[in-house]
Parts: sequence; C-alpha cells; structure tokens
Amino acid sequence: MALSDEQLERYARHIVLKEIGGPGQQKLLKARVLIVGAGGLGSPCLIYLAAAGVGTIGIIDDDTVSLSNLQRQVAHGTQDLGRMKTESAADAAHRINPDVKIVQHQERLNAENALGIVSQYDVVADGCDNFATRFLVNDACYFARVPLVSAAVGQFEGQVATFRAFERDAEGKPMPNYRDFIGETPAPGSVPTCEEAGVIGALTGVVGSLQALEVIKEITGAGTSLAGKLLIYDALDTRFRTVKLKWDPKNPLTGDKPTITDLSAHAA
Repeated sequence: MALSDEQLERYARHIVLKEIGGPGQQKLLKARVLIVGAGGLGSPCLIYLAAAGVGTIGIIDDDTVSLSNLQRQVAHGTQDLGRMKTESAADAAHRINPDVKIVQHQERLNAENALGIVSQYDVVADGCDNFATRFLVNDACYFARVPLVSAAVGQFEGQVATFRAFERDAEGKPMPNYRDFIGETPAPGSVPTCEEAGVIGALTGVVGSLQALEVIKEITGAGTSLAGKLLIYDALDTRFRTVKLKWDPKNPLTGDKPTITDLSAHAA
C-alpha cells in the first residue's frame, strides 16, 4: 500500500526515522488497537495513536463525561459533559486525524464479551481503573494471543508494562503477565481509588503517552519491547526505574498447573 501525498506530509517526521520509515508507517496504518477506558490514561494514549496514524482504534467505555474528569481526561471538554466518553473521545481523535477509523464499544468488558472484542485487535492498551477489569483484560489477551500494554497511575506515581504471556523466553519459560506482577485481586478497600486518594492530572498525560509509545513499538518493531519488564515513574522525585518481572510457576493462568483455562472465572 503506497502512501498518498497527504500521508507522506502528515507522517513525514515518522518516515524520516530509520526505526519507523515508510514500512513502519504502513504497519501503523494497517494496525488495529483497542483502548480499554477513555479516561485519564486512555485519553492521551488515544490522541497520540490517532496522530501516529493507527488505522483502526477501538475504544471501550460505558461511562459518561463528568466535570471531575476534566482535570486529567484531556480527550473530553466542558461541552462534552453528560456525553458518552466513547463519543467525545472519537471526536477528539478525528480532530487530530480524520482518516483514523474509531470503533466505539459502549459497554463494559465481561466474561462473555471480552474474548470476542479483544480478538478483533492487534494490540490492547489497558488504562482501566479497577483490578477486576485488569485481570480480565490480561486473561483475554493471553487466550487471544494479543500483546497487552498495561498502564496505571496513583497520586504521583505511574507504571507501564507490556505483556506477551502467550510467548516464551530464551529459557523456554512463559513470558510474565499481569498475574505474575499482581498475584491476586487486592481486598476491597485495601488500595484507594483515584477518587479517594487523588491523582495529579499531568501524570496521566506522561504515563498515557508512554503507553502509546510502547504500543507503537509493538506494532512497528522499533527498539526493544518492554515485555517482561515494568517501567515505574515517580513524578515527585522525577525518577524512572525499570524492574524485571519474573514468571511464577504457581501462576493460575500460565503456571505449571493452570486453573484458569477460559474466562468463566470472571463471570459475575
């Protein structure tokens, strides 16, 4: 697929990068990415993926825009109050790049629909705000064999990780997944939500942009994948550090004796 004159101009700063070039830009144009959550992380991730020319971007969210969202969820504006987040996010993406196809999934992921939705995409970017959905997305991506770029924030700290648990490392062991990082769902109330603890708005922009960058790397093959590692950003100390994740043989999804063989464990 040859790039048009307009595309050559729009993506010129990508094309001159030897790590991306014309072939990488064509991969982006053909790619399908699902963004889970059109909130603080999903907003910058969406905008930068649309600007990068990702051909099809799915957005799954069943919430509407509220005034308290606007401190950090930059895909939405005051005029969008009360609208479905998928709708205002789609408008934001199209303002940046009208050629990107946006698929709106105005629903919540659950045990019944997760695998069918995830399987439609090449990469998933998860920026949801609850552990139950994070585990569901992790498991669905594993069964669908779809790379997952997961991000989370809290107060002044954020993290990004890429999971390719359907692959094996050089030693023949399964690559780590979210269950190797977080063994089980924390007890209700043990981890305060952003609503309870607060979060600095610009932090979501930093972490959501990093998430978009890792998605672009997964699509184009540029650089070194973050798979198997966790990137942690401490905004107060202005410090990044990378932690290597390890596969747990007791992991219920990919361990020596897996007990999760489908998504029925997530059924209500």
